[in-house]
Amino acid sequence: MRVHLIDGTLYIYRAFFALPPMSDSRGLPTNAIYGFTNMLLKVLREQSPEHIAVVFDAGGETERHREFEAYKAQRPPVPDTLAPQIPYVYRVVEALQVATLMEEGYEADDIIGTLATRAVADGFQVTIVSGDKDLFQLVNPAIEVYDPMRDKTYRVQDVQERYGVPPQAMTDLMSLVGDAVDNIPGVPGVGEKTASTLIQEFGTVENLLDSLDQVKRPKLREALNAHTTQIRVNRSLVTLRTDLPLCASPQDLRRQVPNVERLRTLFEELGFTRLLSALAEGGRGIP
Repeated sequence: MRVHLIDGTLYIYRAFFALPPMSDSRGLPTNAIYGFTNMLLKVLREQSPEHIAVVFDAGGETERHREFEAYKAQRPPVPDTLAPQIPYVYRVVEALQVATLMEEGYEADDIIGTLATRAVADGFQVTIVSGDKDLFQLVNPAIEVYDPMRDKTYRVQDVQERYGVPPQAMTDLMSLVGDAVDNIPGVPGVGEKTASTLIQEFGTVENLLDSLDQVKRPKLREALNAHTTQIRVNRSLVTLRTDLPLCASPQDLRRQVPNVERLRTLFEELGFTRLLSALAEGGRGIP
């Protein structure tokens, strides 16, 4: 058995920024809805998941914001042309009768981490549908990350080859490099290559910080020593939770038959003529 967990919020934004502006006859922007819908249909068509859920951020404050005030502080508000599209994305997922998961106070990545861990414990294989490197820390022989926009699947060896460290060391690497997307500052002068070399040599960040006298480059040693507290904060920030008190279980996520009539109504309302054509002949164009 396999469960697919889709990083919904990421793909809303990817679709919004990847596609040119589109709108329906009422002037409602539709590029994010259209791009997201096609991504989800691609997964349903090509992956044929038996168990699947789309996971969204609920927004608002989380534990990470309380731990580090600057966390994601640089992010602008949701663009005016994206905000009205988000409820339609939810409606598309609902009409496809794919489970939707969202929890106040928790980020989508942590929900995915918790469900993926539970699924493996219950005997499932897991495909996380995302292009976010934060989720690579979850990769193991039973968990892979698939990015449909790049048509690339990341397994243990792929993460190792890309970053020079195994998936379980990604949190150590990211604690040194930081994450500009989330406004997590890295150690000055430490990029991916240097961080990877350090983790390869010392094994973990804690071993590194306990052995700074063994770092050969004086400037690097000084930078690491000056940012010890931030490195430890970073590691806490980038480590995904896998123990959230969720009500949903992997067994609850069995895929259902799409509601073709609701999809037709939505696609007509939004002016998605190509997707309407896919609904022809009793909906056989929709996987």
